[in-house]
Amino acid sequence: MHDRVLVTGGTGKTGRLVAEQLAQRGLKARVATRRPASADQVRFDWADATTYDAALEGATSVYLVAPTDRADHLAAMRVFLERAVAHVPGQLVLLSASSLDEGGPMMGEVHAWLHAHAPRWTVLRPSWFMQNFTTQHLPSILGDGAIYSATGEGRVPFIDAADIAAVAVEALSNPALPPGAHVLTGPEALTYDAVAHAISEAIGRPVRHCRLSTEALIARYVGIGIPHDYAAVLAGMDEAIAGGAEDRTTSEVEQMTGRPATTLANFLASQLDIFCGVQALQRDDNLAH
Repeated sequence: MHDRVLVTGGTGKTGRLVAEQLAQRGLKARVATRRPASADQVRFDWADATTYDAALEGATSVYLVAPTDRADHLAAMRVFLERAVAHVPGQLVLLSASSLDEGGPMMGEVHAWLHAHAPRWTVLRPSWFMQNFTTQHLPSILGDGAIYSATGEGRVPFIDAADIAAVAVEALSNPALPPGAHVLTGPEALTYDAVAHAISEAIGRPVRHCRLSTEALIARYVGIGIPHDYAAVLAGMDEAIAGGAEDRTTSEVEQMTGRPATTLANFLASQLDIFCGVQALQRDDNLAH
């Protein structure tokens, strides 16, 4: 039987990369998405249990990405997890976060459930993604020349999503990997001030870190359409960073993959097309008007 890895969140930041890296290894990835667009994709929706069985059929391991539109992740995922434990012979690999301890909120509850019920499980607990600066922070970087956070002087060991995917692929393809959790970080812990400076240097235009209170950050999130309860959770994570919760680095990426984690400088250098491309589009748009 050929290995077939079900990749939930398969078109997202890490899921897409997991699928690509599995293919590079000659392993079959079944991309689970709400809107399948090719033969290697299957319709999957955490809110629709009728999509579960087809997604799981023939799967030998599963990459688990929790739904992003709610914070009660175990309630949303339990039925699927029960079916996965019953039918999948290999690893169940959960994407969690370094800020979420086993048994804590959100993915922390799922972590504890897997520990209690799954014979073969791995939980990846990465720090904050470097890709955040080319996605959700990108409009304010280019529009305002600013990154908004409530992290103060707190430091974060930002990690490249490609490194998370590389560790995930190692876990998904190794049936002998002992159960456990892995805190994944980049090689250096940086303040948002330092990140703003690094981006300024990389793209050749000034970017500053705008320090907000937790309350002001919640209001900012709500203003862009994030539900208040979830906005409060996200802003609370920034508050924890300000208190030093993320100020550490680990060597897990190198231990699991055999190569060092990507530096922020190297990541930014690889993303200049995104920054410069958007700036060029903005200039063209301004000229058109």
